[in-house]
Amino acid sequence: MRAHEEKFVCPHCAQLVTVSEEGRISCDNNHSFDVAKQGYVNMLTHAVQSMYTKELFASRKEVLESGLYNDVQRALASTIEHGDIVLDTGCGEGTHLARICAQAGAFGIGIDLAKEGIIEAARHYKEQAWVVGDLAKSPFPAATFDAIFNILSPANYDEFKRLVKPHGRVVKVVPAQNYLVELRQQLFAESEKESYSNAQTVARFREAFSHVTEQRVTTTVALAPSLVPHLLKMTPMGWHRDEQQPITLTHITIDVVLLVGINDEQ
Repeated sequence: MRAHEEKFVCPHCAQLVTVSEEGRISCDNNHSFDVAKQGYVNMLTHAVQSMYTKELFASRKEVLESGLYNDVQRALASTIEHGDIVLDTGCGEGTHLARICAQAGAFGIGIDLAKEGIIEAARHYKEQAWVVGDLAKSPFPAATFDAIFNILSPANYDEFKRLVKPHGRVVKVVPAQNYLVELRQQLFAESEKESYSNAQTVARFREAFSHVTEQRVTTTVALAPSLVPHLLKMTPMGWHRDEQQPITLTHITIDVVLLVGINDEQ
C-alpha cells in the first residue's frame, strides 16, 4: 500500500493520503486509518451491517479454488494487460482478483463492504491491497484504474466511470441463462425462478457505456459431493432452501456473460 499510496484518498474529505512504515494511512485533515495486523485497511466512514459471514466466504473460497470458475478467470485476465492497476468491486474473499492478477501480471486492489471477506482476502493473498470500504464514500481518486471488475455483484456505474482512466475498461460479469441451472432446477422446480434472464442488467450496462462488447463463457464440470454444501452456502439461491429438501448434484454449469465497457468520459 505504501508503494501505491497515490491510489488512495481519504473517504471523509477526499484529500490525498500518506502511508507510514507503521501502517497508518492519514490525510492532512488528521483523518487516519490503521492497517490491521492481517494486512487490510478499514476505510468505512460509517457502520455497515453485512449479511455475509465468515463461513460463507470460507465456502466461496473452497468453490473458487476447486477450479469451477477457471474459465471465467482466464477470460477476465484476457481483458487486462501486464502492469495494469485494477479494482475489484465487491471482491469478497479475494480469490477471483488474486488469480486474475497472477495470470495477467497486474496489481489489484479489492474493496468490499463485508469485513469478513476482506479479512480472508488479506490472510491468503498478500500481493494485492484489500480495503473494507463503500464506493458511495470512495477511498480512491478519479481516473485511477486501468480496469474495474464487477463480478456477480451490484454495480455503481457513475462511480466506476469516475474511477477508471479515460479509455479504461469496466468489466461486469452477469449470470447467463444456464448459470447454476442444475441447482436452480432442484430448488425452484416449476416456479418462475427456475428460469433466469439477464436482459435488464445487460440493458442498464449498455446505457452506461457507449462501446460495449459481450463474451459468453459456459462450462459444465463434474462436482465433487464435498463441494455441494459449499456451493449452497455461497450462492443466494441456497440461503432460503428447506433444509429437508435433498440436493443431488453430480455436475454444475457455470454460464456467464462478460460485459466490457470502455470509458469515453474525460
